[in-house]
Amino acid sequence: MQHNFFWEKSYPSNIRWDETPWSGPLFEYLDAAQHRFPNRPAFNFMGKKWTWDAIALLVNRMAKGLHDHGVEKGIKVGICLPNCPYYLIAYYAILKTGATIVNYNPLYAESELAHQIEDSQTDLMITTDLQAIYPKLEKMLHSTRLNQIVICPFKDALPFPKNFLFPILKSADIADIPDDDRHISYAQLISNDGQFEPATIDCQNDIALLQYTGGTTGTPKGAMLTHANLTANVEQCVKWFYDLQVGEEKMLGVIPFFHVFAMTTVLNLSVRCGFEIIATPKFDLKETLRLIHEQKPQFFPAVPAIYNAINSHADLANYDLTSLRYCISGGAPLPAEVKRAFEGKSGCVLVEGYGLTESSPVACVNPIEGANKSASIGLPLPATIVELRDPETGLFIKEAGKRGEIWIKGPQVMKGYWNRPDETAKVIENGYLKTGDVAEYDEDGYIFIVDRIKDLILVNGYNVYPRTIEEAVYKHPAVEECVVAGVKDVDRGEVPKVWIKLKEGRSLTETDLKEFLKDKISPIEMPRRIEFRDQPLPKTMIGKLSKKDLLAQEK
Repeated sequence: MQHNFFWEKSYPSNIRWDETPWSGPLFEYLDAAQHRFPNRPAFNFMGKKWTWDAIALLVNRMAKGLHDHGVEKGIKVGICLPNCPYYLIAYYAILKTGATIVNYNPLYAESELAHQIEDSQTDLMITTDLQAIYPKLEKMLHSTRLNQIVICPFKDALPFPKNFLFPILKSADIADIPDDDRHISYAQLISNDGQFEPATIDCQNDIALLQYTGGTTGTPKGAMLTHANLTANVEQCVKWFYDLQVGEEKMLGVIPFFHVFAMTTVLNLSVRCGFEIIATPKFDLKETLRLIHEQKPQFFPAVPAIYNAINSHADLANYDLTSLRYCISGGAPLPAEVKRAFEGKSGCVLVEGYGLTESSPVACVNPIEGANKSASIGLPLPATIVELRDPETGLFIKEAGKRGEIWIKGPQVMKGYWNRPDETAKVIENGYLKTGDVAEYDEDGYIFIVDRIKDLILVNGYNVYPRTIEEAVYKHPAVEECVVAGVKDVDRGEVPKVWIKLKEGRSLTETDLKEFLKDKISPIEMPRRIEFRDQPLPKTMIGKLSKKDLLAQEK
């Protein structure tokens, strides 16, 4: 394989960059887990456990039920579920039929659901009977092409006595489900012997998943991720974390499976390695700390805001975090101060990674052996080329310290955008994915993200990068959360604005902050507007700080 050797001098000694990862039908991971670890715990949901044998049987029964309802290659099946055992079962059952999964965020507004259903051509949706989710989908039966909904009863995923008490104490949280042919009960769907022959898969071309993203142009569109894309990315992660203990370790899943980061690094990696998945339906700080303390997971992928929340917990000293071996930050830039504080409090090395929906998603990670550099996204995964290109000329940048756009080439890069050849052509050139992210190499070949091209703030024609300002603001000991974005200004075109949530019991003035930043950023980078908030800053479903919501509020 041809590649440049810029990062190779820093590559981990026991990992081969040029080794092509295995790729195959994604559902073979589940069959292997059942064969190798039939009686090992596979899924732990609020105290109720399933073995790999039990999960595999339910997957096969659901696959057969779906196939009997006409689900096969070419059909798109939506999953609109929080983290729960039904998600794992539905995901692998759909794959076995040869159909394509379409992930849906349960918090989507009705307009977002309708757009994605129509755009992806989703005809069948798998969801649960929670009042927070079902009513929106029921409306889709009347206003979109959606034909049927499979209903998974939430109470049946709970352990005793929660399963008994939930319908009594939380009856308002359970939706009334019509008894008609447009609704299929989970029990009805799996009422078979589970004898099912999986579809024959063309791994390089058959689309396992349509994962919707704004991409580099902002318009929601479905990234076509093949079986080969997804399995290759899992295998790349396995090679990177070379000393993981297959069939022995535990994975904590607090970030949502419907997001591509959790889908690969929590769900699929666990199935591949026979890990026990400890899952929560949504992130809750106290519950997360309790699970780490009591269940002792080794793997804990999360977004920076979650690690920051742990750092700020007043009673953190009462929790034992020493079981953690692999803490992987993704989904957003990891501030150096958040990394430093978490490592000091947990004793676990926190490695930052980088990727996009379009790359399944992982492209770079800091190594677990050798230098783990703050503010760096690390080194390219095996078989992955990461080049920096001049945004104007497209020429490869080889000098350390010079900025360019990240271009990625590797087996995990998507096939393209669903039904959008023009959009695909904008981001894929000669097999390279043009990310829209600006970065630079250091002298060791490590990659440092500067910012997204579209997030650049143009102050009097000068390029100002929000991440540079955020890193400086986070160094102030009173700051718990901050977001920087460009806002319109009559005199300068745009100026940087910072939104700040202070740590409990701390105070800070605008004058004091600017004085603190004087020797850390240039005058052109100095925030012109500063807004302090008493409440946590808005976050996305995965837990990322939401610049989009703040800018919408600004308008």
